[in-house]
Amino acid sequence: MTTEQPPAAPRPSRGLVLAVLAVLALLLAVVATVALWPRTKPVAQPPPPSASPSPTPSPTPTPTPTKVLPYPFFTVGTCLDHPQLSKVITKAEARPCEGPHDAEAIADVLLPEGLTSDSQIGRALLVACKAAVDAAEQRQGDTGPYYSRPLGPYLAYYQQGMRDATCTLAASNKQDGRKLTGHLH
Repeated sequence: MTTEQPPAAPRPSRGLVLAVLAVLALLLAVVATVALWPRTKPVAQPPPPSASPSPTPSPTPTPTPTKVLPYPFFTVGTCLDHPQLSKVITKAEARPCEGPHDAEAIADVLLPEGLTSDSQIGRALLVACKAAVDAAEQRQGDTGPYYSRPLGPYLAYYQQGMRDATCTLAASNKQDGRKLTGHLH
């Protein structure tokens, strides 16, 4: 008794195998490209133009900060109290300029790149605010003395790219000292 094996199925041609492999490789490349392609974020539209100001401005136009930062930042012209000058508060707060307040924001500045410590940030704040402080003191005449009190980021915020700072001018350099009672000149 002899057993014969059935004939083997014909093998696909080499060209067909290469074509199938090429299609699979191309499909894999397309899937990888789609999966790894960076997604573009939609560009924010600019805010709509604000309504025209009313003909009678409010008696106390206290500007509001245009930036939300995790440290005190005030727009120019904002009057404020500061905890190092007022015992009753724990963080810098905007105040009406017509009432008693510690200081007024006289300039907003950007700190330079490359600072590596809080002391360097403090020195850079003084340098960045010097021209604005000198000019504001000159405008006040002989009603001083006045004191520079720059407000800016701690090193941790600076290292996250936050460089905005506020230059302020105060009537005192100690808690419960002399207060301002109106806008600076």
